Amino acid sequence: MDHQKQKIGVLVMSYGTPESLDQVEAYYTHIRRGSPPSPEQLKELTDRYEAIVGGFFPLRENTNRQVQALEETLNRLYPEHEFVCYQGLKHAAPYVEDGVRQMAEDGIRQAVGVVLAPHYSVMSVGGYMKRAQETADSVGLPISYVKSYHLHPSLIEALTERVVNMLEKFPDREANPVRVLFSAHSLPEKILEMRDPYPQQMMETSEAIAAKAGISSWQFSWQSAGQTAMPWLGPDILDTLKALKDEGVRNVLVCPIGFVSDHLEVLYDLDIEAQNVARELGLHLERTPSLNTDPRYMETLADVVVSKWKEGV
Repeated sequence: MDHQKQKIGVLVMSYGTPESLDQVEAYYTHIRRGSPPSPEQLKELTDRYEAIVGGFFPLRENTNRQVQALEETLNRLYPEHEFVCYQGLKHAAPYVEDGVRQMAEDGIRQAVGVVLAPHYSVMSVGGYMKRAQETADSVGLPISYVKSYHLHPSLIEALTERVVNMLEKFPDREANPVRVLFSAHSLPEKILEMRDPYPQQMMETSEAIAAKAGISSWQFSWQSAGQTAMPWLGPDILDTLKALKDEGVRNVLVCPIGFVSDHLEVLYDLDIEAQNVARELGLHLERTPSLNTDPRYMETLADVVVSKWKEGV
């Protein structure tokens, strides 16, 4: 009977986004650790959101749908248990801490945390885990974490299919071969000194997709670096596009493997900013569709969550 099923909490963590334009200032103040953006910075940020969505914020809805779809997938594939998914956002409510506290309040006694990002870095996924664990310790909730899933077969299959399908968008690809650019959010260069696995995992995902798709003309490029005094990982994708033009490349397909839904970094940094640069350079640029609620991505998450839960049982 249902009431006898073991209830397992799943903390689904992601970066978060403002839900409307009037929340942009508070959101970026949180990102900047309490320091509000200047009027000029706020205008630039607001303009970016307006450029892609006209005030409607798809990322929050995308994340909500992903969490709901994951819960449905878990309960469909593993009906002997009852999985309940909770959101924990880095820079918006419900915060990571809120999700953990809600699980404890709901009587959850077993929990798994997973981040909507396949690649591990101590500065990204590691930060989510640290915040979740501190709150879990304070409320006495046992929780384990999925660190990364960047080579999961279902994930690679879903991304490969997108690359193969989008190559059809280049009718002249026999005469002008397509260069596939895999991309992800840049991080400060100091992670290299820490022997952080993030860059290596990005290359491993790229290599796996290229091998499965039978692609030899590809490379990796970083995007969306922060505007700080410290150097960030490069080359940046805008510089890469200029280099490709000089190399004689005319067709470019971007596959943003570091993002699993339509983030600002995809909808603005790639679809608007990179696309404008490509047009100026005379390049034909396309982008693979985001994973969003692709069933294979949901199955990837469900599989790694259940595997991690079983480790602790």
